[in-house]
Amino acid sequence: MKVVRTAEELASALEPTRRRGARIGLVPTMGALHDGHLSLVRAARETCDSVVVSLFVNPAQFGRDEDLAHYPRDEAGDRAIAEAAGVDVLFAPSPEEIYPDGFDTWVDPGKVGTFLEGAARPGHFRGVATVCTKLFALVAPERAYFGRKDAQQVAVIKQVVRDLALGVEIVACPTQRDSDGLALSSRNVFLTPAERSSALALPRALAAGLAAHRRGDDAVRASREILDGEPGISVDYVAIADLDGLTLAAAVLVGSTRLIDNVRLAEEG
Repeated sequence: MKVVRTAEELASALEPTRRRGARIGLVPTMGALHDGHLSLVRAARETCDSVVVSLFVNPAQFGRDEDLAHYPRDEAGDRAIAEAAGVDVLFAPSPEEIYPDGFDTWVDPGKVGTFLEGAARPGHFRGVATVCTKLFALVAPERAYFGRKDAQQVAVIKQVVRDLALGVEIVACPTQRDSDGLALSSRNVFLTPAERSSALALPRALAAGLAAHRRGDDAVRASREILDGEPGISVDYVAIADLDGLTLAAAVLVGSTRLIDNVRLAEEG
């Protein structure tokens, strides 16, 4: 596995692949790699000749009061995990490489970035859309892989790619869960055992909402009843939205840790 940190090093590392006309797959990450990320790498390995993983904690998608400084970082561990997973190139740029002096061009995804996570975290999706657009320009992948746990992010990136004709196929992969049902997230490490127990109400609530939807009942109300009944949880939102398909999405605060999750309703009628 090659580890590169600049655009020039990245271009050099990928040049032999491009010369062969081989297919490049990109898995954008902010590090703290877990099995959810590795499921994306596996999906990329199945259909691409070369897999690039980006490792970049993007400051532009964090708000003033959010946890940028405390976001988990372990580059040495991530390098070992990525290499064992068969990643070909690990791109780990500095903030200055992505946002050099004078950088002042931003990608605004429009309406799809204004509600749910967009309302809770103003400017978040502008940061996401901008960094992904830049990564697509630097890597020039045929395909890029994202997890559906961040369903609104998938919808944002698909719209950006479509509207700007970026020529990248966005592959949305299923949410990966721990054995207890909690969606895998880098932020899960911040949960105490008691908070982890409380957090399990989130997947239970979404399952109840899906069951209600199948019966023709109110999915949001069924989910809220469970979340509101869990004393360790503060609910940010529970809503149904078209996020690359009809989706029941929720965000909660467990202690000081904010968790998001969702379940697709589109295939369920």
